[in-house]
Amino acid sequence: MIYLDNAATSCPKPSTVIAAVTRALAEVCASPGRGAYEPALEAGRILLKARRQLARLLSARDPSRVVFTLNATHGLNLALKGLLAEGDHVVVSSLEHNAVWRPLQSLVAKRGIRVSRVPCGQDGETDPADVIAAIRADTRLVALTHASNVLGTRLAVEEIGPAVREREKLFLVDAAQTAGSYPIDVEDWAVDLLAVPGHKGLLGPQGVGALYVGERARLETLVEGGTGGNSESAEQPQSLPDRYEAGTPNTPGIAGLSAGLDLILQEGPAEIGRREMVLADGLRRRLAEIDGVRLYGPGPGLGAAPVVPVLLPGMSSAEAAFILDRAYGIAVRSGLHCAPEAHRVAGTLNSGLVRFSLGYFNVQADVDAAVEAVSEIAAKTAARREGP
Repeated sequence: MIYLDNAATSCPKPSTVIAAVTRALAEVCASPGRGAYEPALEAGRILLKARRQLARLLSARDPSRVVFTLNATHGLNLALKGLLAEGDHVVVSSLEHNAVWRPLQSLVAKRGIRVSRVPCGQDGETDPADVIAAIRADTRLVALTHASNVLGTRLAVEEIGPAVREREKLFLVDAAQTAGSYPIDVEDWAVDLLAVPGHKGLLGPQGVGALYVGERARLETLVEGGTGGNSESAEQPQSLPDRYEAGTPNTPGIAGLSAGLDLILQEGPAEIGRREMVLADGLRRRLAEIDGVRLYGPGPGLGAAPVVPVLLPGMSSAEAAFILDRAYGIAVRSGLHCAPEAHRVAGTLNSGLVRFSLGYFNVQADVDAAVEAVSEIAAKTAARREGP
């Protein structure tokens, strides 16, 4: 199989990640912070190492402000529902994933918050000035995706964040499509909250992620329970990370995440992103040359995430993805990608898109195979339309 669905989940996983998960299950298998015997202490060391690695990845000064979550969606829900109160106003882009959009709509219904969506071009390009202009006196939060999972368009969060901070508002970034392949600096970018998944660009297993909680962000809890300390108190601790990490954590998953982070930090997100970008730009250029194939999102060389969305002639996105899988052994994603607003922007809400997304383990041969397959499918479709 040629795997080109890394925007959903990176695959395959590094052997070191698999080994770390296996070791945690076979040799550690104790709850961190719940005992003074060696396996429990080792579990605690696994969490501490991963927390420090994530802080380094995000350029965060204080590792205790990196909170482990189930995934990026969990982290975004904690950020939004833990922060926003009745009457608050939120500014978002027109590219947001349902992991942001659905919690906000729930809060509109239940808490009466108000949401302003900043318009953008059909390729997803969003003017930072438009985002800043949407901030009002009652704005509590600006929440933006760093890069669209549909179009690949990257938003200028490094420019927007300081302007948000200057206006004394809070700034939330969804880094699901950039963590691990793009340098992130929560301090320089004035980011107050940032969510990352462990299973995408960080190369870890599913079921683990993290939320960075800056000093200016005061969140209510989503879950309360045991934290391994202060057990005599009936209230959830105020100190981080315990306040937001109730219950036994996914130590095997975090061990795997740590192993993935070893690779990311050793090679550097900038270098990994450069390799992925070269492959993605090459794929964009070559697909654009195929008659009938329509590309969406920014063109080659414009700094988009390694996501290449297309429509193939004469067929739905689901049919195209099915043919790519069954006839060519190429795994891609079709449909709306849990981000209908981005499809409204692109004008593809009814058709969906076929999304090719490059990752850590992809090579030039994968791009070549994808181009050849699309060329053949397009040629066969054209021949059928022309008839005998």
